[in-house]
Amino acid sequence: MRILDRYILSSFLFNFFSSFVILMFIFVFQTIWLFIDDFAGKGLDIFIIGKFLFYLMPNLMERVIPLTVLLSSILTFGSFAENYEFAAMKASGISLQRAMLPLIIFVTFLGGVTFYFANNIIPISEQKIYNLRRNIAKVKPAAIISEGVFSDLEGTEMNMKVDRKYGQNDRFLENVIIHEKSKIKVNTTVIKAKSGELISSEDSDILQLVLKDGHYYSEMPTKNNKEKKKNPFTKANFKTYTINKDLSDLNDVDLDEERDVSTDKMKNISRLTKDIDSLKEDNVKLVTAFSKNIVGRMGAFVPLKKPDSLSQITIDKKKKERDSLGTTLSTDDIVALFPSWHQTQIVNSAKSSTSNIITSIQGKKNELQIKYKIYRLHILSLHKKYALALSCIILFFVGAPLGAIIRKGGLGLPMVIAIVLFLTYYFIGVFAGNYAKEGNINPIIGAWLSTFIMLPLGVFLTRRATADKGLMSFGSIFDYFKGIFKKKDKIAAT
Repeated sequence: MRILDRYILSSFLFNFFSSFVILMFIFVFQTIWLFIDDFAGKGLDIFIIGKFLFYLMPNLMERVIPLTVLLSSILTFGSFAENYEFAAMKASGISLQRAMLPLIIFVTFLGGVTFYFANNIIPISEQKIYNLRRNIAKVKPAAIISEGVFSDLEGTEMNMKVDRKYGQNDRFLENVIIHEKSKIKVNTTVIKAKSGELISSEDSDILQLVLKDGHYYSEMPTKNNKEKKKNPFTKANFKTYTINKDLSDLNDVDLDEERDVSTDKMKNISRLTKDIDSLKEDNVKLVTAFSKNIVGRMGAFVPLKKPDSLSQITIDKKKKERDSLGTTLSTDDIVALFPSWHQTQIVNSAKSSTSNIITSIQGKKNELQIKYKIYRLHILSLHKKYALALSCIILFFVGAPLGAIIRKGGLGLPMVIAIVLFLTYYFIGVFAGNYAKEGNINPIIGAWLSTFIMLPLGVFLTRRATADKGLMSFGSIFDYFKGIFKKKDKIAAT
């Protein structure tokens, strides 16, 4: 039995490592293709580009390892079934579960390694990628100007959006929009131009941005609130406008510099658990404080002063009239107790207060949505680490019996089936994760949905492979429905 276990394990390991190398090669080239526009022709050292790709490799492991387990299990057991080795095992009294035992132990160990990798290595690589891209952006501004979105320019107080970059080192820009921030980090200046050009030199510390055929708009600073209400601003059209930025502070940039910046992907389980509790507590405090503020501004639940005797007599009289008619006291009846000039003030005050409260709620809504989205992202990242480890085990129980059923080795049909199954698993996970981020479903469900969908498939395939049945027996399905109709006919006859 030990010889058989070694043979099965060695066959699986050969398929596993060969599949891993092939898939990693494919995913690395896909990554190069995705980021080639950001780094090609930017004057970056090949060592820096290699370091960036090296830091990206741990992120690829999240997709490569589950797909490798699925593919290698299909290849191994498909080859055994194709060469009638399973038939020999069954003739010797060795069941499918017994043949899978050494691989179950190995895949369980692999799941633990994957969990350690997701919890310790991937967060570090995420932080390395973030810091490296930020430092590259300092010394190569054109490298981080993305087409179609606003990009912050390191070393300046500007963010810029362009429709297209072209020319040598992407120095020429088309349809430029610039927001320039004030000292208090507020966008007070907007510049639009049909075209632009980035001019820099290794011998100079000045970065020149030459804009052509555009408009300039800037809000003027004011000394007091009365002048601010007049909304003073300056506006101008230009044929050529040159912006000079001193980048002397960026000459000594260390591309290996580390910053203590943390997102949900840069944290391990212990840090995520602590931050989830903190974020939840902070969000509850924020909502509670805002609710009390709104309630106080509305005057809700504030004890009212007792009305004077004359007002009380009028209220009681109105109430008796309403009770006799079977109706209740309305707001109009309460307002009618006041003089006409006072009624107008009350209505206008109520409208103004309501409008201000609605504006406050709408403004706070966006802030709360961002905070709760960060909270959901932390929960999602926490559970994805566990789901990734378990997915290796579940996908093995999908691939191994499936290989025994289809009875095909090689990289033909098994590769196609593995890719289809993995893409199904992957896209379900992506869609569930996106829904969870937006709060449409619970983040825990978003992290586990794709894994739990594969679980019943693994159970189904294992049962059919153990019973030596095909992938789908249409005869048994036909017999099942045939039996149901026969029972109905007997009942109708009696």
